[in-house]
Amino acid sequence: FKQFPSIECVVLNACYSEVQAKAIVKHIPHVIGMNQAVGDQAAIEFATGFYDGLGYGRSYPAAYELGVSAIDLEGLPDTLTPVLLGRSASQSGSSGQSAASPATATPPTAGKRVFISYRDQLPDRDLAQQFYQVLLEAGHQPFMAGASLQLGETWAARIRAELQDCDYFVLLLSAGAATSEMVTEEVKRAKALRDERGDERPLILPIRVKFAMDDPLNYELRGYLAQIQQRDWQSEADTAELLAEVASVISGGQRKLVPVLEEMVVAPAIETVDQPPLPVAEPELKREPGGSVPLTSGLYVERSPIEHDCFTEIEQPGALIRIKAPRQMGKTSLMSRILSHARDQGYEAIPISFQRADSRVFTDLDDVLRWFCEQLGRRLKKLREIDDYWIGSGSKDKCNAYFEECILADLDRPLVLGLDEVDMVFPHRQVADDVFALMRSWYESARYGDFSSELWEKLRLVIVHSTEVYVPLNINQSPFNVGKNVELPEFSAAQVTDLARRYGLDGTARQVEALLELVGGHPYLVRKALYHLRREDLSLDALLDLAATEGGIYSDHLRRHLYVLQDYPELAAAFRQVVARSRAVEIEAEVAFKLESMGLVRLTGNEALPRCAIYRDYFRDHLEG
Repeated sequence: FKQFPSIECVVLNACYSEVQAKAIVKHIPHVIGMNQAVGDQAAIEFATGFYDGLGYGRSYPAAYELGVSAIDLEGLPDTLTPVLLGRSASQSGSSGQSAASPATATPPTAGKRVFISYRDQLPDRDLAQQFYQVLLEAGHQPFMAGASLQLGETWAARIRAELQDCDYFVLLLSAGAATSEMVTEEVKRAKALRDERGDERPLILPIRVKFAMDDPLNYELRGYLAQIQQRDWQSEADTAELLAEVASVISGGQRKLVPVLEEMVVAPAIETVDQPPLPVAEPELKREPGGSVPLTSGLYVERSPIEHDCFTEIEQPGALIRIKAPRQMGKTSLMSRILSHARDQGYEAIPISFQRADSRVFTDLDDVLRWFCEQLGRRLKKLREIDDYWIGSGSKDKCNAYFEECILADLDRPLVLGLDEVDMVFPHRQVADDVFALMRSWYESARYGDFSSELWEKLRLVIVHSTEVYVPLNINQSPFNVGKNVELPEFSAAQVTDLARRYGLDGTARQVEALLELVGGHPYLVRKALYHLRREDLSLDALLDLAATEGGIYSDHLRRHLYVLQDYPELAAAFRQVVARSRAVEIEAEVAFKLESMGLVRLTGNEALPRCAIYRDYFRDHLEG
């Protein structure tokens, strides 16, 4: 290839061609290789789409995307196998190199860095590619995973770096993206970065892709995108105007898209078998005025006698219920039903998720307690009164006085607070000590009596967390060793069988056993399997065979976990030890608790095993040694 400097692109349409591609790219601007085995049909579809794209005059990256789209249109599981590899202009020694390649374009000095977040499906991917091309031609530095990642590059590290550096975050929000764990994680990171900085970077630009404004978002996405104006794309007829508007916003430094007046709606409380399962549960059940929600409604799986016991407990004066379980095990769903039961008794019931607080709030006790009071005050129409109490020093005293004098003294019925994601406080030791000591004091005021006991008896707390309390709190000043403790178990075989019937599936005992062997009784993973089996997207055998691959239905879930693990090297290193062994492995306590909270391991003391087979199989291959 040294002898043919005019060659612009080489396509290695064969299995495991990474080594050859890396050698060739030293001399050729663009090389496409396969990072694993590729099926014959997928190779044919990719080649057809790629060469058709070149025939239409598209750039090499654009033609590459057409090839990947052709694989996707055939429903083949190889969309992540072809990878575009490029080299910089300085490496090429040629000034005539195409500027369309993301790996070859010389970064503009004045251009903006733009992260394009999208679901790897049609039409999302085609629209993302068009944004990429327009922004690149305008002198900006866009990033989209399909076009920008190089062969052999660690995608999680690259995504993290691009998010850290981006000025704008373009979110293509389709129905598929709205249920994607990886898209939600990217939005979460972008929002956290924006909160931490004083320059409002990155600016988030959400665009709904064939996803109506009155279609619901999951609870976390709804919180991250609150107060951010959104645009709408329904068909190719909208593309030119939308591309021009976004390019104008980015080039001109405007702060928002054209306003959209529709308000984001709350996701339905009762999910149906025809909806993909949401990765994040709603903390509050939607109901008609004066109506109630039956416990057995929808797809909620009762884990008797937990629900009955919690309903009985919340009716006790000054009650405190602690719900602990790993991520996606049903904690928030149980909390929402406790709050619903409380409303049926005529109580005031309010959920407060600490996930909604800006990350900088947790660094200061006064800020976190003020935020806490504001969440409550907003729901009870007592937000303005906070300023009357927030005078002088003593953050706990101010919060305590607001609760006692402004909230509880004015209520003629009990108040139940559902405190979700309190884990967010744990890493901030000084704040955690005081926040949880204050909650413990409220419990003791109701239970053991003081001059204001009758007021504090009205307050009932439901505290929800994913992990063990690994911060060393004073045992006499913590709410985590009083009240009723609830630890949610996984689904049993009988519960999975019952849920399968609700999905219209008549699974045999052998099939249920095979699913449980793959994902354990993990509620979200079980429901995801049943949803796809009901739609006949694939057979159970195919689901089991592809489960731990990029072509399986769990790839988004697994990639999100991998992305988070690679952000915390100590967790990744410990989990790599766990999946590499066939027996339980002893690991450091705090790391063990965090891995358990993510739902990745089962613990017996400090000894850990992978929670299910799919985690062992996937992470054994994907966690680097």
